[in-house]
Amino acid sequence: MMFTNPDTEIIRQLLQQIHTVAVVGLSPNESRPSFRVAHGLQKRGYRIIPVRPMVDKVLGEQAYADLESLPELPDIVDVFRAAEHVPAIVESCIRLGIKHLWLQEGIIHEAAALRAQAAGITVVMNRCLWRDCMQFCEHKT
Repeated sequence: MMFTNPDTEIIRQLLQQIHTVAVVGLSPNESRPSFRVAHGLQKRGYRIIPVRPMVDKVLGEQAYADLESLPELPDIVDVFRAAEHVPAIVESCIRLGIKHLWLQEGIIHEAAALRAQAAGITVVMNRCLWRDCMQFCEHKT
């Protein structure tokens, strides 16, 4: 079985329904793609929860070492980690009951994406959440 992303209408609906985005691998470095994407999402009204060990805050938000440390479940997990880290992130999402997972452009792990889908998680892989948000979403604020 091969992984396929949801169609664009499902992605559009997803982006309009979510409010809280846990960004795994969010860098405090303003020049990094993770920072730019999260900052753009934050400016559009999404609440960003940074998930990155050994960082206190990013974009004015408290950072957490891992998904298990979050004080609340996010609406979606946006991943900026290398593909080899995706299976462990998927297992955390399944364990915690997180319903939506987004693997940023260039992050591809077909087996983990299929595992997440089989567990009932909506998965978008190898697409930029920010770019899709700019294309499909109204301003939230």
